Formats: sequence, C-alpha cells, structure tokens
Amino acid sequence: MYPISYKFPLHRLAGLALVLIAASAMAQPVYRQVDKNGKVTFSDRAPSASAEQAAGPQGGISSPANAGLPYELRQVAQRYPVTLYSSEDCAPCGEARTLLTTRGIPFEERTIKSNEEVEALQRMSSQTALPLLTIGSQQLKGYSDGDWSKYLDAAGYPKSNILPAGYRNAPARPLIAQQAAPAPRPAATAPAAQPAPPPVSSEPSPNNPAGIKF
Repeated sequence: MYPISYKFPLHRLAGLALVLIAASAMAQPVYRQVDKNGKVTFSDRAPSASAEQAAGPQGGISSPANAGLPYELRQVAQRYPVTLYSSEDCAPCGEARTLLTTRGIPFEERTIKSNEEVEALQRMSSQTALPLLTIGSQQLKGYSDGDWSKYLDAAGYPKSNILPAGYRNAPARPLIAQQAAPAPRPAATAPAAQPAPPPVSSEPSPNNPAGIKF
C-alpha cells in the first residue's frame, strides 16, 4: 500500500492568508481623532501629544489639570468644560459637589461671597440662587440630581468614574479675583532745616559805609 499525499489548492492557501490578515487587523484598536477644523478620522495609531496640542480645544478651554485625563474624557472636558458656582452654608451646593466628585467629572468651582460677586452672578445668570452649574454654554440653575445627570450624559461624560488614581480638581476660587492691597506710600520727609542767615548789621562797614538796609 502506498501512502496517500494530498496537495492543498494554492487558491485556498491564499484565501486562508487573507482571512488571517483580516483577523489580525480587526484585533488592533482603532482611534478616533478630531483635527482643529472638526474633521474626524480613524487610525490604528494612538494620537500623539503633539497632534492633540495642534488640534487644540474645541468649544472649551483646556486647563493644565486636564492633561492627565484619559483621552476621551479630555476631549469632552475641552468641548464642554464644567464649572460649579457655590457659596458657604449652602447644603444643595454640597450635594452638587458630591455628585460631580462621585461621578468623576473634572470641574472648576467658583465661590460667591462678596456683594460684587453676587452682582456678577446675577449679570451672568439673571439670578442669584445657588448652586449654578455650567456645562459649556448651558446653564443649570438649582441642583437637581436627575437633570444634571441627563445633561452630563448628553455632553458625553462617562456615567462612572474613570479618573486616574490620585486625580484632584483644582481648589475653589472666588468668582472675582481678589486684588492685593496697595503697598503703603512712604511718609513724606520734611526738608532739612536750613541754618538761619546771620543778622544784617546796620552798622557801617567797609562794604556798606552808609549802613543801608535792604
């Protein structure tokens, strides 16, 4: 009995190779990138830091704290930055802060204390009630867990905390920056006393033989 040999068709080998190549390509991650003009492209290469800086923020301001965020979260924070306006002795403000912190939302906090800050808040939001939340240009007046969560969802923020370990939001700042008091001006010094001129003698002298007084 002779051994039976079997030759695999070449066209099937080529087809199998294409399938393996396609499977390998599908296993690679695909990254979504947005350039400065808003054009969306997809690539298997992760965006470099220089490319992200060239693209720049879209619709928001990138704060230095955002540099340590995951890429997708950083994109959302740049487009729709979140700011919480609060005051002391404000229970709803504390609940609002807890919601943002628990959910892992990077945000800035501005405090309202002085009359000037109250007036500035009223000019900005047409009211003085707190807390006030801004997501991009959207204003949410008064704390509502359900409403705030819906707007954060619509902006694209993740539903659960994905912040890196050790991430901390910047400390709260006054709505109006406090200006340093001007340094006191040095007291004016009195001019040094000049010695009194010697009395003019009315007696005749070699230079004034007639004793004339001026």
